[in-house]
Amino acid sequence: MPMLIQFQNKVIPVYIKSSKSSQKAIDLLLSALELKVMYGKATIKKCLENLISVEIDGCEAFLHSFNERDSLALSLY
Repeated sequence: MPMLIQFQNKVIPVYIKSSKSSQKAIDLLLSALELKVMYGKATIKKCLENLISVEIDGCEAFLHSFNERDSLALSLY
């Protein structure tokens, strides 16, 4: 069952593979995404504009966008 987050006026499903400290992972994800919106390069901003889901596995977040080529992996730490 995915968790839902509000990001850039969109509801994004977040799938977490490990159940340990899922709230901490969500908090880290949201802060990393906000920083990338403010200071990220064009490639990251393009991915965030078309973001459809996020998958968290350990300390990595996989950002899935409409175009598969724009999908990225993001370190949460």
